[in-house]
Amino acid sequence: MKKLFLVLILCTQTIFAQTAKEIIDQNIELSGGLTNWKLLNSVILQGKVTLGINDEYPIKIYQQRPNLTKTVITINKKETPIEGYDGKKGYAMNYATNKVQEYPNYNAESFDNDFIDWENKGFEAKYLGKEKVGEQYCHKVELTKNVNKTLYFFDTKTYMITKEIKADETIFYSDYRKIGSLMMPFRLESNSQKKDGDYVMTLNRIESNKVLPANTFKF
Repeated sequence: MKKLFLVLILCTQTIFAQTAKEIIDQNIELSGGLTNWKLLNSVILQGKVTLGINDEYPIKIYQQRPNLTKTVITINKKETPIEGYDGKKGYAMNYATNKVQEYPNYNAESFDNDFIDWENKGFEAKYLGKEKVGEQYCHKVELTKNVNKTLYFFDTKTYMITKEIKADETIFYSDYRKIGSLMMPFRLESNSQKKDGDYVMTLNRIESNKVLPANTFKF
């Protein structure tokens, strides 16, 4: 009886693992395909970001392989870099001094999302069933690496990500549109535990695979 019980547990875990992999594979395929995602080398995101209740600013985000990034907002018609990584140095706005400063321990994020070659990156995926996000049922998948866990919610119809829960932040994704061969969200809403980093970003333009000048990511 114990052996039968153990076999049932192992079979259930295997099915869940396969289901999680299938959901991730569906997301990658329906959002453009693995080849097209790997051919993406740079993006420029443009739109507006709302901080707090009424503080709204034009925003522009530059990103390039392997982990280069720069975020710029326009205040009083002047472009101000608020965060970035130039390949060697990370920097961000210090709102106490109202100046951009370098952060030696800046954690540069990969250009690719975690789903691209997730198994080779050392992630484990677990299917946790279905859950409603708003009015839409979603597949719930947990991606784990070491002690870091992130929950992803995939629309059961489109397989696009609608919600992501990290240790200190929850992000909602919506208004997906096609940019070239890839599906990308044009609306992102972030909620943090401390509430000081909450924002709503609405994009009106995304450009892909533009050749960016070498000094783009400097500050």
